[in-house]
Amino acid sequence: MKHNFGPGPGILPHEVLKQAAAAVIDFNGTGLSLLEVSHRSPEFEAVLDEAVKLVKELLAVPAGYSVLFLQGGASTQFAMVPYNLLPDGGKAAYLESGVWANKALKEAKYFGEVEIVATSKESNFTYIPKDFTIPADAAYFHITSNNTIYGTQLHKFFPSPVPVVCDMSSDIFSRKINVADFGIIYAGAQKNMGPAGVTLVIVKDDILGKSGRKIPAMLNYQTQIEGGSMYNTPPVFAIYVSMLTLNWLKSKGGVAEIEKENAVKSRVLYEEIDRNPLFKAVCAVEDRSDMNVCFVAENPEHEKPFLKLCDEKGIVGIKGHRSVGGFRASIYNALPITSIYVLIDAMQEFNPPTP
Repeated sequence: MKHNFGPGPGILPHEVLKQAAAAVIDFNGTGLSLLEVSHRSPEFEAVLDEAVKLVKELLAVPAGYSVLFLQGGASTQFAMVPYNLLPDGGKAAYLESGVWANKALKEAKYFGEVEIVATSKESNFTYIPKDFTIPADAAYFHITSNNTIYGTQLHKFFPSPVPVVCDMSSDIFSRKINVADFGIIYAGAQKNMGPAGVTLVIVKDDILGKSGRKIPAMLNYQTQIEGGSMYNTPPVFAIYVSMLTLNWLKSKGGVAEIEKENAVKSRVLYEEIDRNPLFKAVCAVEDRSDMNVCFVAENPEHEKPFLKLCDEKGIVGIKGHRSVGGFRASIYNALPITSIYVLIDAMQEFNPPTP
């Protein structure tokens, strides 16, 4: 058995994989593979409608918001957000809390002025900046809710005088949020929602159409809303698997219940890291992520032997990002707590080689 701690594409529920595999052969008794079925067919339109319905239900999306399933990953949203929201000569505010936030603000600079309200770059992003002022003349304020590389997470959101745009790629559906606090939420599916290839966007309708610029159709939120996420051929398979995953989440009791599970999983793992003299966490305690637990060996020479032990125990995806090293346990929704205990057992069993 494998224990998948990979950062993304991440673990999916086993029952979802079985359903998706069956649909690749015969989709809903049509005699066609899901990979062959028309995106305009009633069968797939029902899938898309159900996926949108589940997003609205699980996140309690209020009226006045549109739910989109788009392509291009969060990286396309880095440009799509300012293209749609930032007027020529205007200003956007960004909180720089990691690599992905940095990539997002770099894209925004093509469209207007970018004010970095705060950054934790000087500490290699080991904490979330907290003392800053959001400029009231900004078109929007952009944040990243969870930082997969560094293992930090925003545990509460900041009141803002301007629309808040949030990249929730790595913690969407892992905890309760108030959608009404945001102008745009976007998230690549491949952590908690589905496979790579589709991006969820939740956008407040009344913030659109104010940039004053002409926007190419594919990058225009309004075009995508009017097309019902089908302006062009959508990623049928990725949307279908996302729909199955959202149904799985609903069957478990929804976001409120999975939030409780995630809190227990992260707590017991951090407790072992803090207790075990061979390992140490790298982030500010108050900003530790419930999705990506980052830690290092006290002795860097122990890193490879521990990774070897993990491999022997079927623990995969535990190696830290190349830019920070160490270890990263990504504990997304579908990872069972039994896998957490396998990792903890490995940490307790680990007997470093003597020089």
